[in-house]
Amino acid sequence: MTQTETTSRTGGDLPPAEELRAAMSGFVSEFKTFSTGIDAKLQKQEDRMNKLDRKTMMAGRPALAMAAAEEAPHQKAFAAYLRSGDDEGLRGLTLEGKAMSTAVAADGGYLVDPQTAEAIQSTLSSTASLRAIASVVNVDATSYDVLIDHTELGAGWATETGTLAETDSPQIDRITIPLHELSALPKASQRLLDDSAFDIEGWLAGRIADKFARSEADAFVNGDGVDKPMGIMSYPSVDNDVWAWGNLGYVPTGVDGGLGDADTIIDLVYALGAEYRAGAAFVLNSRTAGLVRKLKDADGRFLWSDGLAAGEPARLLGYPVLIAEDMPDAGTDTTPIAFGDFAVGYTVAERPDLRVLRDPFSAKPHVLFYATKRVGGAVSDYAAIKLLKFGTS
Repeated sequence: MTQTETTSRTGGDLPPAEELRAAMSGFVSEFKTFSTGIDAKLQKQEDRMNKLDRKTMMAGRPALAMAAAEEAPHQKAFAAYLRSGDDEGLRGLTLEGKAMSTAVAADGGYLVDPQTAEAIQSTLSSTASLRAIASVVNVDATSYDVLIDHTELGAGWATETGTLAETDSPQIDRITIPLHELSALPKASQRLLDDSAFDIEGWLAGRIADKFARSEADAFVNGDGVDKPMGIMSYPSVDNDVWAWGNLGYVPTGVDGGLGDADTIIDLVYALGAEYRAGAAFVLNSRTAGLVRKLKDADGRFLWSDGLAAGEPARLLGYPVLIAEDMPDAGTDTTPIAFGDFAVGYTVAERPDLRVLRDPFSAKPHVLFYATKRVGGAVSDYAAIKLLKFGTS
């Protein structure tokens, strides 16, 4: 720092106040110069750090649209195929077969987007069919085997010194549930596909879910096992008094084509084994429910009670009721009411994958979406389900 002038113009010494003011002025000037230099160095350092940050961020930054199109040509080709049906990009596309890649199957099918599959599965699970109360398992094979031990193990009383005789061993049965292909074929116009504001995914999921839900619900009740699941109404049924494994037992109402009184419902409940009643439920359609809803006990109280909260099922004699519209109507010698533990008595086996094939040629100017799913169903415990027969015997 330079020495500040402290002499007056006449050559004499300055007063102390003027000398202090002159010194402070010089100090402030020097400090400003020093501060300006520090600011410049800091700004230079900050610019250098910003450049380093930008270089670091660019290394992990996702590619821009043009770069993505160059690095992932399948995305651009697939987008063009969905919007306009132009498959030239897909024809010349070479795909790597990696472990996690299921974009294109060998036969040209496309795997549905995971969000669409979840929406369909959610709808299927909540629909009013046996799926809602049955046992549902996912398999990766063409069939599913259920092993059932329904025989008694032999036993007897023994003495301390007496000889023991050989007792009967339990017998295990195997029930095979084959998987069948369920399909849906909704369509959309090309104009809707070209409209980016239209929710194609939600529309397609709703159409497929509705088709699958209605087809499954009917098959689980009335399916004959030929290219579809085996429904509970297709199994042979016998009077519960002479019931044997391989049949479903029924309880007659004693009235030809009629329900009779409340005692018939009570008889049906206690025809089921005690080990099954804790998880049992009634299954019937709306028309039969209208008949049962009117039944009263000896004290004039209704056997039927509606759910107390939203989403809670109605109850009959304290057991939940599932309204399945595919159950048969009341009539002579029909069995419109089923009661049992369906989580034990009926098993739904399915493959978790869902495939969608796009067909822009068969229904021009519409585009068809062919969706397939493999599912099967069968009775897995004949003792867990009982039927109410509207007949005299």
